[in-house]
Amino acid sequence: MQTLNAFEGEIGNKHARGTRGAALLRVVGGASSAVLAVMASHASAQIIPPAAPPVTAPATPAPAAASPAARMIAQPLPRLTDAQTRELAKLIAQDEVRQGLRQGNPRDLSDKTGDALVRAALDHARAVHAGRLDASDFERDWGIRPQAYDPLPGFVDAVERDRLAAWVASLPPPYAGYDALVAGLARYRQIAADGGWGTVPAAAELKYGRSGPAVAALRKRLAAEDPQVSASGDKFDADLLAAVRRAQRRYGLNPAGDVGAQTLAALNVPVAARMRQISANMERWRWLPAQLEQNRVQVNVAAAVLTVFDGDAPVMSMKAVTGRPGNETPMLVSSIHSVVLNPPWNVPSSIADKELWPKERANPGYLKRNGFRVIDTGGGGKRLQQSSEKSALGRYKFDFPNDFAVYLHDTPAQAGFSRFDRLASHGCVRLEKPEALAKLLMKTTPQWQPEAIDATVAAGKTVRAQMAQPVAVYLLYWTAFASPSGQVGFRDDPYNWDSDLASKVEARQAKQTLASL
Repeated sequence: MQTLNAFEGEIGNKHARGTRGAALLRVVGGASSAVLAVMASHASAQIIPPAAPPVTAPATPAPAAASPAARMIAQPLPRLTDAQTRELAKLIAQDEVRQGLRQGNPRDLSDKTGDALVRAALDHARAVHAGRLDASDFERDWGIRPQAYDPLPGFVDAVERDRLAAWVASLPPPYAGYDALVAGLARYRQIAADGGWGTVPAAAELKYGRSGPAVAALRKRLAAEDPQVSASGDKFDADLLAAVRRAQRRYGLNPAGDVGAQTLAALNVPVAARMRQISANMERWRWLPAQLEQNRVQVNVAAAVLTVFDGDAPVMSMKAVTGRPGNETPMLVSSIHSVVLNPPWNVPSSIADKELWPKERANPGYLKRNGFRVIDTGGGGKRLQQSSEKSALGRYKFDFPNDFAVYLHDTPAQAGFSRFDRLASHGCVRLEKPEALAKLLMKTTPQWQPEAIDATVAAGKTVRAQMAQPVAVYLLYWTAFASPSGQVGFRDDPYNWDSDLASKVEARQAKQTLASL
């Protein structure tokens, strides 16, 4: 059986440091000191009942840039001293690289002065705090939008108090997960500066106990990311086997120690591509609200893992099955308001037309045998509903409002959870332990304590159980997440969203740079 590893859960801890003061200045110079850890064993931790108010994502992108820009036209910009001009130009140039908005060396901003430098600083602040993308850059499935942000008041205060360094340090999202990626990006930038890593060839000798040039290449490649590995030697010994398994865990692969095609593919991704992947994930962090709810459910779509948080503490974790490429699970923010017990399945027309009606035509009686009812919708239209007794949704469905018609649900197909690649649904999120999640979320609903839930499920009657306190739910797409030391775990980019997002960020940054010349 597969177990969750720590990297799969390190996706959502809120940084418990309040107003990003001196701790933030330390982050700017290096790695965050916060500790991230989520393990599968948290299911046995003390469960604190959810009590947070719901949060719903805005239906349309918030005007994060237009409103502040309009105000700048009417409001005079602050005047910088010569010393502040030099300091601000250096801070912004360095921070563009640190925050993943610019690849390569810092650009020279020493020729910028006055209003031009101030506008560049305000533009940088918006990019770091609320994201570099324009509203038109968002794909439909990227259902999270950054909140509006005006950097001018904070900047004016920083100029008056001569605290520009602290102002720049306060801009990034206030989360340990983001700070860890900043440290990770710096680490991979150093790896690139040191020459990166070479390709590991496929070879028969890449087995425990063997030796040869391919083993030497493997050892050198692993050492580039793993400080526990010696880069010298050509023998596949126990230490190298352990290093292979650590790498497989970082990449979300089966940690069996076999160096097969999947492991080689992950190892042979160039360091520059890994840096772009980290930068894309940093941009997604900027879309999150300034504070996450105390109690929340988070799904990492790319890793297919669900975690329940009480503040910074993960109290439950389970495997999930998320959307296959072509049926992507969207990113979104909403709130779970009810749990449907013994839910029937109202089949989406796309699934009925592509999968179920063809099976009925090929094998008459298929629908009836599998519990489907044909419902007349009028005007010659028909839709399918699968009875709760045989429902593909299992016994539990978790509802939350969204524009994508997705939800969390149980499934009778339990075999899918034993796989490491668990992107196989039509877009909804299937859960490994839905009963445990339902009882946790209902803990503050007096009429739906565990005994009542068990009795209703056993009776087979379809009931919508309304929660006394809705709980925030986040569907997120993390393909890179790091420990505070900068050790980064990666997942595949099954939807090609990383490369798409990185390209959009780079294009917007280049356009802004040209506009400021």
